[in-house]
Amino acid sequence: MTLHLLTLSCVLGLCLCSIGAADAEPVAGDRDQALIRAAEGNDVALVRQFVAEGADLRARDGRGRTALMAATYQNHVETAGLLIQAGADVNAQDRVQNSPLLLAGASGYLDILKLALAASPDFTVYNRFGGTALIPACERGHVEVVRELLKTTIDVNHVNRLGWTALLEAILLSDGGTTHQEIIRLLLAGGANPNLADHDGVTPLRHARQKGYRVIADLLLAAGAHE
Repeated sequence: MTLHLLTLSCVLGLCLCSIGAADAEPVAGDRDQALIRAAEGNDVALVRQFVAEGADLRARDGRGRTALMAATYQNHVETAGLLIQAGADVNAQDRVQNSPLLLAGASGYLDILKLALAASPDFTVYNRFGGTALIPACERGHVEVVRELLKTTIDVNHVNRLGWTALLEAILLSDGGTTHQEIIRLLLAGGANPNLADHDGVTPLRHARQKGYRVIADLLLAAGAHE
């Protein structure tokens, strides 16, 4: 009988321990990962709760993403704003070298870009091609993003590892249409060097002429370009 009571007591004790564990507060690492998942899912209330509870904004998931990076991939503006206001790093890069600023620029996420710019980002943090946020924004035709970036101290003549500037990418990787014509105008007005050639010594004007982009060629000529 004594043995039976002892066994029953042990079983009850284990049950109580299990209940207590289920009700316990999540450990810091669990909360940090839960914050990243909540940010990716745009659960603003839960993100706010985890931030208030002291979740680590620098924590990363298996892809190297912080909570802010996860929110940026999904263009979750309110969540990104909350995290930036709480002190999240707009320069923190994931495993493919995207940062919130770089990704927002390349993806045309204007609202998140503005939030990142307000946080005084480091423009010398480069993407996997060695480029700034401006270069892919020009290539992909994100006119308003380009306009915002040119209001900053970003280097309009930065050369990436491919040997291309923002101006060159706006010519080489575009259809030469009205969107990229406007981007060329913005870049030239923002101080882009119309004669800065690629690694092979080919100038923006020569590229424009080879591709048959007459309007862009005329814009370059008006800015003092030569072959």
